[in-house]
Amino acid sequence: MTGRTHPSAVSRFGIGLAALALAATACTSGGAETQSNSTDPAVDAEPATLAIAPEDGAETVAPNTPITVTAENGTISDVRVDQVVPDEAAAEGEGEEGDPSLYEMTGTLNGDGDEWTSDWNLRPGATVTVTATAENEAGESTELVREFTTEAAVPGQRLELDPYGTYPENGQTVGVGMPIVLAFDLPVTNKAQVENSISITSEQGVAGSWRWLDDKRVAFRPEDYWEPYQQVSVEAHLAGVEASEGVYGVRNTKIDFEVGREMRMTMNVPDHEMVVTVDGEHERTIPVSNGKANRRFDTTSSGTHVLMERYTHLTMDSSTVGIPEGSPGSYKVDVQYAVRTSTSGEFVHEASYNGNIGVANTSNGCTNLRMDDALWFYENTLMGDVLDTTGTDRVKEWNNGWGFWQLSWDEWLAESVTGEQYVTDGSVPPGSVHGEQ
Repeated sequence: MTGRTHPSAVSRFGIGLAALALAATACTSGGAETQSNSTDPAVDAEPATLAIAPEDGAETVAPNTPITVTAENGTISDVRVDQVVPDEAAAEGEGEEGDPSLYEMTGTLNGDGDEWTSDWNLRPGATVTVTATAENEAGESTELVREFTTEAAVPGQRLELDPYGTYPENGQTVGVGMPIVLAFDLPVTNKAQVENSISITSEQGVAGSWRWLDDKRVAFRPEDYWEPYQQVSVEAHLAGVEASEGVYGVRNTKIDFEVGREMRMTMNVPDHEMVVTVDGEHERTIPVSNGKANRRFDTTSSGTHVLMERYTHLTMDSSTVGIPEGSPGSYKVDVQYAVRTSTSGEFVHEASYNGNIGVANTSNGCTNLRMDDALWFYENTLMGDVLDTTGTDRVKEWNNGWGFWQLSWDEWLAESVTGEQYVTDGSVPPGSVHGEQ
């Protein structure tokens, strides 16, 4: 029997327990079998009995139905859940992708050891086989096997992650301010169930919380910045979650990323320089030219900026941020080594045409660098690195890019739909993933 123990002394059981020496024989008929492990003939105990829901032979069970196993006259020693999706369903997008272990089912055992409930939802369109074992006081084992099928997800109503809005990418190394942003291809109304379907494990567990940015995007940030030099895994157990009425997730996904060194940048706009530290040690001081501040648009925003996407070449076009060509203050210029710090158009980038770098603030709101410094910045920074800016009267909005650190922890946590923090120690989230029963 394998499992995890958390502070409330509730054990979690997972799949893949066949290697354990359980003295029980599988029942092909779906009935219960009992076998004695006792070496004391004087021991006389009632055999354990088991019940499994959903019932044997049930068809088109809603995928967000929990599996429950209960025992009488004994304690549950093992539960295994096998989910098989037919080849024709797999061809339509419901099949496994990547590591099959993403679909292994874990569950939570109560304190008395006589009731087990699945942690996650079931795969749509699957044949599900549940094999449970319990032992009575004499050590006699009882096994019960039940099989049922789940409802298939309807074409056009299958929730999946949108890779173009999901960050970070699998295998990426990021900075200590990096949020986890998951984007979905369909709107989500059952936000709590989807939020509770996502588990996070970091080598140094921290408290954090999710917050929905809109109906298709949810973001996670820790209470404080990530500790550097650690691995983080995100497991989105979306298969079977009912994102909205009749819309089910069909695929589980795992994203592994690394938090790298701690690079922090500070910039007081009137000083015309950016100071860079790595792991608390001074690394570089870069001359800059920031926004000329004739209006709000060309004022560099103050606050915590998290570095986002980057380009070797980029056309800075004011028409993309609401200032049409020919209007007062419009511009269109090609730059190199541009790193985004907001969605309102702020970048750190090369501006060889600006002769005031290090002397005066004359940009349209971006942070202008000389070519050599821009190349260094582009090559040495990571998505998720932190740039703290002060000295202007324009305050960065929390939802402008990844300005999530603009909010206090209490403000961020207050907007979680679950209302509870989540510790990134790999534990199951605090709320239910299942639908109303």
